[in-house]
Amino acid sequence: MAEHTATVEHAKTPEFLTRARSIALVLWRRAPFTTAVVVAMVALGLATGTLWSAVETREWFPQVSYGLPSLLDGRWWTFLIGPFFALNPLFYLLVAGGFALLVGPAEARLGTRRTATIAVGAQLAATLGAALILLALRGTGWEWATQLAGRTDVGFSAGALAVVAVVSATIRSPWRLRLRALLCVYVGVSILYIGTLADLEHLLAVGLTLPLARRLAGPKRLRSTGRPTRREWRLLAVTGLVIAGAVQVVVRIAPGVSPLGSTAGQADSVPELAIVLVVIALMINGLRRGKRAAWRWAVALASLIVALGVVIAVVVVVAEIFGLAYTIENASFLIADAVLWGAMLTLLIAARGAFRVPSRRKRRRALGSRDVDGATELLQRHGGGTLSWMTLWPENSHFFGPDGESYLAYRRHAGVAIALGDPIGPDTAGTIRAFAELCDNSGLVPCLFSVTEETTVVTDSLGWARVQVAEDTLVDLENLEFRGKAWQNVRSALNRAVKEGVTFRLVTLADEPWSLVAQVRAISEEWVGDKGMPEMGFTLGGVDEALDPRVRVGLAVDADGVVQGVTSWLPVYGGAGQVEGWTLDVMRRRGDGFRPVVEFLIASSCQAFRTEGAKFVSLSGAPLARAPEAPPAAPLERLLDSFGGAMEPYYGFRSLHAFKTKFKPRYVPMYLAYREEADLPRIGVGLARAYLPDASLGSLVRMGKN
Repeated sequence: MAEHTATVEHAKTPEFLTRARSIALVLWRRAPFTTAVVVAMVALGLATGTLWSAVETREWFPQVSYGLPSLLDGRWWTFLIGPFFALNPLFYLLVAGGFALLVGPAEARLGTRRTATIAVGAQLAATLGAALILLALRGTGWEWATQLAGRTDVGFSAGALAVVAVVSATIRSPWRLRLRALLCVYVGVSILYIGTLADLEHLLAVGLTLPLARRLAGPKRLRSTGRPTRREWRLLAVTGLVIAGAVQVVVRIAPGVSPLGSTAGQADSVPELAIVLVVIALMINGLRRGKRAAWRWAVALASLIVALGVVIAVVVVVAEIFGLAYTIENASFLIADAVLWGAMLTLLIAARGAFRVPSRRKRRRALGSRDVDGATELLQRHGGGTLSWMTLWPENSHFFGPDGESYLAYRRHAGVAIALGDPIGPDTAGTIRAFAELCDNSGLVPCLFSVTEETTVVTDSLGWARVQVAEDTLVDLENLEFRGKAWQNVRSALNRAVKEGVTFRLVTLADEPWSLVAQVRAISEEWVGDKGMPEMGFTLGGVDEALDPRVRVGLAVDADGVVQGVTSWLPVYGGAGQVEGWTLDVMRRRGDGFRPVVEFLIASSCQAFRTEGAKFVSLSGAPLARAPEAPPAAPLERLLDSFGGAMEPYYGFRSLHAFKTKFKPRYVPMYLAYREEADLPRIGVGLARAYLPDASLGSLVRMGKN
């Protein structure tokens, strides 16, 4: 009976409480220190009522708040209790919520003991350090130090920021530099323009732990990769300008007494402020693209502000020394601006090599090469991979490497230069490096799409990332025999074709009669019309590409001369002008015709190419498709798989990939090589435009919904 009662009571437990309990258990297992601190904050807030009324108004506030007054009065326990309170109810969201968001993930990365030691140790060092600094400065007559010396504070924010500073050493480049830059900008601007006791504590916490981050991070630390890349310099410069613009707004909303004096009384009109922000925004856009002109304007502006600040500082000091009654309105704010822009000027000068993008006219001259004849000659001389013939398609541009014997084919979409396949020629590494440098100088994002392991060895050495996007399917022809149970479907297609009078022809489509070419076009248009989406491009050709005289086309023709299906095959050169294999491109069949026509066409083509001496055929790699026996996908690969799933109802990549297993191919992974994860959104848009250049926004939205 008791067991039954317990079961009923458990069944009546609200679902949200059950979920909350489960979440709490997960948080406790993964981040017990963070969970304990946040729970303690909330519990004390409930017990003392400070969750709904400010702790600053309570008579006992001096007994829990830390600072120089508490240190002088011997209230040492405040430095241990104070971190678990917030100044007012709104700040509880920032203190408790911020601690959970910042320290929780760090604890999972660094470990509980190390995280707790860093947070508690840095909190005590920062709060005690701030009290001692103010003790030393309070008698100097410095207004800012005198005011802070009489104030106290609560909260655990200094310890939280210290943990973030340490965990930055466990993050790989370029995110390590970005996180550290953000921390430095935050504490620097806060102390310079706001200057509260908390800002001083934050400055000390980050300043003490950041230089020691690699040592404090322990075994999880990662090796630094050295100087920032050109892209990182640009990001830092843009961030600096964003901060400079934000400061113009913040000091007018929340003025205070900073170490340089009061920032109150900034009386610039709204139109004047708007003009300043527009100028900064224009420079930000230019610096983001690496434009030299934007860099020069930013340097000029920074130099002007720094020079003005220096002049004002000299005037203020001279007036103070000689006891002159001369004052300059907003002097402290202008000097603070000069300090900020001085740091910006230093950054711009250090990063000057990252801003060399020429004018649009010069870029077009540098990137507009479409030397198909030159690329064709190099391809035939040196050979290439299974996608190499696609590099000669007219939509591609060609970048020739430093040796003049190598090239990359690429397309530009959405600010991305998408190189197709492995570089052609002997100098793979030099060509990739030069291509990436040209893209940097032109404000483009470089990536290499559908490359093999040989190319990723080079991109890996450059610090690039990669993700598998397809698998090439190769059928070796030397010992190919359609015998045994495994080939039953293929033999059935060949035998059925004989019975139904369907014959195979391997032709050059451009030499065929107009009437036959018209049939091929009709079959292709029927196939496209069924999709409800435009015909894809980039690595997927059509009838126009099949009309190239060097492309072979397989036709299945019935006894009445009606074309039942068509395949096109692109040559794969092995060097010295010799074709050693063929790559399947177009594959279409009549909707109401001979059903196993595709199996018949591929099998017949393999037999014909083997007779001609070819070594292999590639059934090509369907974009965003993987073999069933492929290793488990990484998170990013799973994302691409999801995108492939959205496209499956329209283009059938996965079903096509499964169909090719009938020919027992060997699989060769094909990768997307890119510099960093931050490039992926733009690369995704660029690839969508490369494959679907004529697709409307509505059709893309419909595909995403399905």
